Amino acid sequence: MSENADAASHRAKKQKIKAAREKMMETKTIEKGLVIVHTGAGKGKSSSGFGMIMRCIAHGMPCAVVQFIKGSRGTGEREFLQRHFAEECRFIVSGEGFTWDTQDRDRDIAAARAGWEKAKELIRDPEIRFVLLDEINIALRYDYLPIDEVVTFLRDEKPAMTHVALTGRNAKPELIELADLVTEMTLVKHPFREGVKAQQGVEF
Repeated sequence: MSENADAASHRAKKQKIKAAREKMMETKTIEKGLVIVHTGAGKGKSSSGFGMIMRCIAHGMPCAVVQFIKGSRGTGEREFLQRHFAEECRFIVSGEGFTWDTQDRDRDIAAARAGWEKAKELIRDPEIRFVLLDEINIALRYDYLPIDEVVTFLRDEKPAMTHVALTGRNAKPELIELADLVTEMTLVKHPFREGVKAQQGVEF
């Protein structure tokens, strides 16, 4: 096949794909606030959530973060958002650190409850369009919060056009069932297994 014929064949294939995609897109007409779950053993759950926060800020969409569990440790995303985008994105820290650090179940439950109460307030706020509940799945996994209460609130009280993203390993089946979008991060390789400590700018 000549170079011109190869280029023409490629163009024809892409035109066919483009036409099929445009036809498919015509059927996608629903707009709604999504419940989004990022879970799984692989890295990237919080990173993906904060990527959506960046998008919201760029689009002028007021947003908020409630960070569960890892609150005692400084993170790049928290420093960046609080320093540069405090008006665009409210940032609430409700955790006191990883559960193996606090070693106090009652305090962990109290912190999770305080974070959830603030999260409900932010989700109900008609001005806020996107709320990231970072690591809430960990609080749910350890029953610091009742999964039925969280699911019922998201189903019955979340404003119709508000997006809520929930991150963390081991998302509960009830939450996965409710969600509109679920992504499971799969661990293939991680440097921690080779003795490499958490890296600034990568993990935090």
